[in-house]
Amino acid sequence: VNMEGGSIGKTGVVTNKSTVEQAANIAIGKGNEANMGSINMKNAKVDGKLTNTSTVKQAANIAIGENNKANMGSVNMEGGSIGKTGVVTNKSTVEQAANIAIGKGNVANMGSINMKDSKIDGKVTNTSTVKQAANIAIGENNKANMGSVNMEGGSIGKTGVVTNKSAVKQAANIAIGKGNEASMGSVSVE
Repeated sequence: VNMEGGSIGKTGVVTNKSTVEQAANIAIGKGNEANMGSINMKNAKVDGKLTNTSTVKQAANIAIGENNKANMGSVNMEGGSIGKTGVVTNKSTVEQAANIAIGKGNVANMGSINMKDSKIDGKVTNTSTVKQAANIAIGENNKANMGSVNMEGGSIGKTGVVTNKSAVKQAANIAIGKGNEASMGSVSVE
C-alpha cells in the first residue's frame, strides 16, 4: 500500500495483510526502492486505523548499491502525522530470512516501523517475532532494521504512545564498515 498526501479519517481503516514465502525483494543500483508486504506513506495524516500484518518465511530483503531502500513487512512514514485518534500497527512474523543493506547510504527494513519527520499524537505499535534470521548492514552509512521502531526527526506529543514488542530467536544482527546501523527488536529515536 502506497499513500502520498491525503488522510485517513477517524472512521477510516487501511489494512495490508501479506504472506511472503520463498521470495526475494531487491533494490540494486542507485536511488531505487523495493517494497514487499509494506505500507508506505508520505505527508499523510492518520486519524483512523492503519494495520500492516505480514508473515515472511524463507525470504531475502536486499538493498545493494547507493541510496537504495528495500522494505519488507514494514510500515514507513515520511512527514505527516498520526492524530490523537490515530492507530498505526505493524504485526510481523519473520522466519528464516535475511535483511541486508550493502554499499553506501542503503536502507533495508524488515518487520519494522520507520518514521522520518512525523508527528505522533496517537498510538504506534510494532509487534514482531523474528526466528532464524540475519540483519546485516555492510559498507558506509547503511541501515538494516528488523523488528524495530525507528524515528528520525519529528515528535511524540503528550498523547503519543510508541510501543515495540519483539521476540527474537536464533538471529544475527550485524553492522560492518563505517557509520552503519543494524537495529533488531529495538526502539531508536534520533
